[in-house]
Amino acid sequence: MKRRCLISVALIALALLAAPARAEPDAAKLYGEHCAQCHGADRLGQLGPALLPENLGRLTGARATSVIADGRAATQMPGFAATLGKEEIAALAAYIAKPLASVPAWGAGEIAASRVIHASAPALDRPRFDADPKNLFVVVEAGDHHATILDGDRFEPLARFQTRFALHGGPKFTPDGRYVFFMSRDGWVSKYDLWTLTMLAEVRAGINARNIAISRDGKHIAVANYLPRTLVMLSAEDLSVEKIFDVKDKNGNPSRVSAVYQARPRDSFIAALKDVPEIWEVATDPNAPPVYSGFVHSYERGMEEGVPSSKGLFALRRITVSEPLDDFFFDPPYDHLVGSAREGKAVVVDLVIRRAVKQLEMPGLPHLGSGITWNWNGRPVMATPLLKAGRVNVLDMQDWSLLKSIETPGPGFFMRSHENSPYAWTDSMMGTKKDTLTIIDKRTLEIVRGVTPEPGKTAAHVEFDKDGRHVLVSVWEDKGALVVYDAATFAEVKRLPMSKPSGKYNVWNKINFSDGTSH
Repeated sequence: MKRRCLISVALIALALLAAPARAEPDAAKLYGEHCAQCHGADRLGQLGPALLPENLGRLTGARATSVIADGRAATQMPGFAATLGKEEIAALAAYIAKPLASVPAWGAGEIAASRVIHASAPALDRPRFDADPKNLFVVVEAGDHHATILDGDRFEPLARFQTRFALHGGPKFTPDGRYVFFMSRDGWVSKYDLWTLTMLAEVRAGINARNIAISRDGKHIAVANYLPRTLVMLSAEDLSVEKIFDVKDKNGNPSRVSAVYQARPRDSFIAALKDVPEIWEVATDPNAPPVYSGFVHSYERGMEEGVPSSKGLFALRRITVSEPLDDFFFDPPYDHLVGSAREGKAVVVDLVIRRAVKQLEMPGLPHLGSGITWNWNGRPVMATPLLKAGRVNVLDMQDWSLLKSIETPGPGFFMRSHENSPYAWTDSMMGTKKDTLTIIDKRTLEIVRGVTPEPGKTAAHVEFDKDGRHVLVSVWEDKGALVVYDAATFAEVKRLPMSKPSGKYNVWNKINFSDGTSH
């Protein structure tokens, strides 16, 4: 009996060895058959978004597998659970998580070829609706990649439309408030007419982009790219290419551009470089003075010595720092910026004398890009939430000393106020108390109230209306809501269902650089 069992086991083992091994799914072939038509054979995107790890962000692993299997609601992305096996779906998820072997070219020719003109803007004296055009909100709904244009007086939607996949960096407005520009992680820049509620034009300025900025006169758009490593200048009129900077430091080392900002008082763009110890300032004034790249004895007008490297529109000035800086905060005159350095540190850079002037110890990783300002006891102050600690730090901008560290329920990401409100609102969305907003009295630097729009759901992305009378808050969930509060009494006024509403941007506050909002 024992011998028979041993023979049976041996025969089974031989059969298993003789059976052909099951082949691993061919992910590249699967991608070509099921994905390339929408996402491009090169994974750079067509009808659908680019499928690169840089563009997908947190949409990897189990999340990517779920989307491939089940699709995405309210989009053209179908589910493949009925046509592909689990192993094939897992192989596809792993395939799109791999970086490309080389960075594809994306220069002036590719950008120009991508440009699409949807409509032309008619000459108008006023909008084609009765709502106050300066009190409109642009609400980005990240859940299903739409945007809603909201009347900020009645809190009623005027329009809702599909956007490009994964908008990022915040929309930017022309100085008159008529046009708004969006940017997606895929590098698509879209121009939308708020007065006619019409999409006008789109262009793909990069493969993976971080944000955009608009010039003081509203004529130029700057696009900060990770892939390729470029800073692109577009005409705000028709989104045509004006100039492309191949981003390298003075020694020729390439860098990604982590963000670009409008420095309105300086009539320039300021760019944060991810990989090299430089800050770039690019002139948006056609009559900008010469920039001297070599040694200059004095920067006083008429006293310069040296040969200018550039002048006029898009003249480039480099500011050398000791290490790469990111996540900039600017003081209201734009004489100084504060940038995040290595963990727990920030650096103050004087933009007038063009050098770092102070290092700040800020444990907890401040989110400087969300910083707000106001006057407290006769002195200018700024406040910023911390990403890794339940605190808000308040700094004296005269000497950049810490005035107070305010304990909050948890680490936060956004902070907002308004010059007409005595209160600042901040979230705790990075911690366990993600459903709670904290309201701080700007006069006493004390917490006066906590607000929970929906227990257990993430509360974030606060914004005030034009006059500072109402506060809009996101319940940041796929089946979320936009909640309106009275800014004085903190009572709920209205609630609108929305799909993961993230940023909401008030036209007046943005074009007037309100002290209570990020710029």
